[in-house]
Amino acid sequence: MTRSELIKRLAEANPHLYQRDVERIVSTVFDTISAALERGDRVELRGFGAFSVRQRAARTGRNPRTGQEVHVPDKRVPYFKSGKELRERLNQDA
Repeated sequence: MTRSELIKRLAEANPHLYQRDVERIVSTVFDTISAALERGDRVELRGFGAFSVRQRAARTGRNPRTGQEVHVPDKRVPYFKSGKELRERLNQDA
């Protein structure tokens, strides 16, 4: 699902809201989560999951085309861990 599809579904589910207001709400939520991760904070949405930032150490990689070794610097990457309720909903048929 893309961001625009999410906005469209939320607008359809909430006909009392204008689509531009739904867009603003979705943007605000995503911007707030992004800002918190940028600060290094953890964002937990009960029943859904938790977003956090993980540190990847520097390493030596290889260029797949040439096979030449290249230095890959350390970096921070976003990480998502699903919540128990979400995992149960995904696996209720299994």
